[in-house]
Amino acid sequence: MQSMSASHAIVGQIPALRRYARALTGDVWAADDLVQDTLERACHKWSLWTPGTDLRAWLFTLMHNLHASQLRRAPAPAVDIDALEAEPAAMPAAADGSLDLQRCLLLLPDEQRAVLLLAALEDLSYAEIGRVLGVPIGTVMSRLSRARERLRQLMDGHPPERAGTGPSGRPALRRLK
Repeated sequence: MQSMSASHAIVGQIPALRRYARALTGDVWAADDLVQDTLERACHKWSLWTPGTDLRAWLFTLMHNLHASQLRRAPAPAVDIDALEAEPAAMPAAADGSLDLQRCLLLLPDEQRAVLLLAALEDLSYAEIGRVLGVPIGTVMSRLSRARERLRQLMDGHPPERAGTGPSGRPALRRLK
């Protein structure tokens, strides 16, 4: 790290990093590990940050890339096809009848959840989100719209769609190129 002010600037971003990591992973321990890994990467790659640019966006980019790498490296869970039920079970409601927002967020596809969290939780602009995730603004807007709609559906008690099926339970149509 080059200066004391740089370390203070990073320390000032830790609460936002923890908040985003917690929402992204859904687990306190995994979130703390992700923040630690992000801070280590920031220290090692400090020379790549351009002074005067948005430090928060740069740190979120590091975190997003680390999280994506961790997901790619994680072994896929084994699924016993014979043990699967014909219909997915409805999500259980909390004792007071409300659905768990955290659980619903975790049911969103990763790319939609990341955009939604950066917009709603961290109040980043579309342009900043695009820079963090490395996608065009139009993609940010599209993912955010789909994430909001799917989150509404999940919070209303609609079960998550199984892979390869549409809302009706029938096979989803895929665009072939």
